[in-house]
Amino acid sequence: MKPTLFVLAAGMGSRYGGLKQLDGLGPNGETIMDYSIFDAIRAGFGKLVFVIRKDFEQDFREKVLSKYEGHIPTELVFQAIDNLPAGFTAPAERTKPWGTNHAVLMGKDVIKEPFAVINADDFYGRDAFAVMGKWLSELPEGSTGKYSMVGFRICNTLSENGSVARGVCSKNDQEQLTGVVERTEIMRVDGDICYKNEEGGWTAVGEQTPVSMNFWGFTPDYFKYSEEQFVDFLKENADKPKAEYFIPLVVDNLINSGTATCEVLDTTAKWFGVTYAADRPATVEKIQSLVEAGEYPNKLF
Repeated sequence: MKPTLFVLAAGMGSRYGGLKQLDGLGPNGETIMDYSIFDAIRAGFGKLVFVIRKDFEQDFREKVLSKYEGHIPTELVFQAIDNLPAGFTAPAERTKPWGTNHAVLMGKDVIKEPFAVINADDFYGRDAFAVMGKWLSELPEGSTGKYSMVGFRICNTLSENGSVARGVCSKNDQEQLTGVVERTEIMRVDGDICYKNEEGGWTAVGEQTPVSMNFWGFTPDYFKYSEEQFVDFLKENADKPKAEYFIPLVVDNLINSGTATCEVLDTTAKWFGVTYAADRPATVEKIQSLVEAGEYPNKLF
């Protein structure tokens, strides 16, 4: 069975402004998401599932899904603030949904095969999809508790226009993830890649340190564990209007309890994206150079 690509597209680009998922950056108005879909198809993925906001549905069907007709089957699911387990209600002051793993939960009724999760607005690159597609496709049928994560080399994930947030990863000798620590400010300081530590100072990390760019591979049992942990999360956080249920939180709990393993997949791909409005011209330029190098056709779909 071919793996499914699950695209998280429900968020707003708060720092960039507007729905950056629909911003045309390629030579024929292609979005970053279009390049991800193109890379996924050639890496052997067999279905797309998008999680979006319900009020975005008509625009999304007309401007996004219509492009992929005839190329790959697609499905839509919806993330909403009030989509919660029985007995829980969202606080009135809450304005955003419950984070990336809440978004993943929205796919539980339509995804029954191994799947990868990505952000809609990150350019992951051809090699990242090839690495993940191969790993998911080679899983023995019926596998459970076998997860993976594309570990981008931190030097390939920085922005020239400000600090970035990344999940800095640690792994053992078997390339299994042992932990992810979310660092909200990472940038070059005096030539070294550094993150801002708990004391407000800068800690240097090696250029090849793996980081999570929210590109995960899961077997379908992940939904069951996510539902169970979401109840625990809400017992502690239901009344907090800004609390978010993130993927690394669930993965961390599962690997530390011995319930699952998560392999860190190395990639040579260089991430880029539009974290800040000032990133846009460089992103357009990078895509154009990849097209000129023959990495992508001039028109994708």
